[in-house]
Amino acid sequence: GASTRPSSFAGTTAERPLKQNTFLIWRGGSVRDFELKVEFRLTAAANSGVQYRSVVVPEVSQWAMRGYQADMDGANTHTAMVYEERGRGFLAVRGMFNRVAADKTIKQVATLGDQEALKAFIKTGAEWNQIHIIAKGNTLIHVVNGHVMAMLLDEEPEGRAMEGLLGIQLHVGKPMKNEFRSILLKRL
Repeated sequence: GASTRPSSFAGTTAERPLKQNTFLIWRGGSVRDFELKVEFRLTAAANSGVQYRSVVVPEVSQWAMRGYQADMDGANTHTAMVYEERGRGFLAVRGMFNRVAADKTIKQVATLGDQEALKAFIKTGAEWNQIHIIAKGNTLIHVVNGHVMAMLLDEEPEGRAMEGLLGIQLHVGKPMKNEFRSILLKRL
């Protein structure tokens, strides 16, 4: 059913498209080891993500970020993967537990399940989902609606980030609406 709890949203229209990815950046400090829970729902054409341990990229814009992202999209093609915005890109897609070695090679440690089977746990349309991000040391875990979706062990000293900012992404693309609510942060 419909919720009466307030939510925050961002969106684009055909008349007001984005020229580049932009971010709502939390200015309450940086995070190192933490757990973050966020409820979200996206329109079908939406593309978004929760940035963490990230930095602002001022040469691009005051609202651009680089760093880890719990990716999400309305079609749930990439929802829950570990992505690095303006960095190394796809690090652990849904269903994978990967390791980035010191020499920058990415190897699969284990499977967490079939990508399509895990996708079935992600709600679409008017229903809300919860993403739960756990970052402890060089281990990153993404959980959606109580199911572990992606994990990363990042052992690349030059590439990994151990601390940084939080943000929510609004991606360039077709008109979309991205909604977020019940944001809970626990520093570990």
